[in-house]
Amino acid sequence: MDGLAHITEQNAMRPSVEQMLADSYLKACAGLIGHEVLDPVHGNPLTGGTVYLATADGEGNMVSFIQSNFEGFGSSIVVPGTGISLQNRGWSFSLNSEHPNALAPGKRTYHTIIPGFVTRNGEAVGPFGVMGGYIQPQGHVQVVTGMLQDYLNPQAALDMPRWKWTQGRTVEVEPHVPDHLAQALARRGHDIVKMADSISFGRSQIIQRNRDSGVLSGGTEPRADGAVLPW
Repeated sequence: MDGLAHITEQNAMRPSVEQMLADSYLKACAGLIGHEVLDPVHGNPLTGGTVYLATADGEGNMVSFIQSNFEGFGSSIVVPGTGISLQNRGWSFSLNSEHPNALAPGKRTYHTIIPGFVTRNGEAVGPFGVMGGYIQPQGHVQVVTGMLQDYLNPQAALDMPRWKWTQGRTVEVEPHVPDHLAQALARRGHDIVKMADSISFGRSQIIQRNRDSGVLSGGTEPRADGAVLPW
């Protein structure tokens, strides 16, 4: 909810990135989490479409890459002679002049193009990403938590069932989320919707480098048609 309210071109943001990531503020946000659900303060997520890939080699080079035309066909403008259609990420600007993400000349909009990258003590661990509109930041939290807190390998982290906040108190969960967990969330006041398929819960890829052996391991999204390709 903070993202939709505050994120825009960095020099136009209020509050600043540093203020949003300050320990004191994050602790205050975490303190709002209790046994009863609260109404989100800000606007509802929007929709879009994306492609994500990650690559790495034995020399330590790594790339986290994401591309999205957005809204299906992007801007509907194709560069003559190339077949390349242009994106329309400016769609996410607000036309309210009082909003921090208001449209302005030379200003970049808030969007969900979020190629992720994990480092440890300044050293690269590996690229990862979860494409799928506003599931992206939510999916990042779930995937990284699985690897860092549950010590799952990349594939196991991607195989875990996911949840997705959509609007208000509504939280969608995948069909294989255990019933007792869904019911526990409902008892806390969430409007739980168990979905019939998993297509809207993000599509992710991960590459992870073992800091001791240097061995690269990968995981590919079971919800899409991705693949891990070694050579």
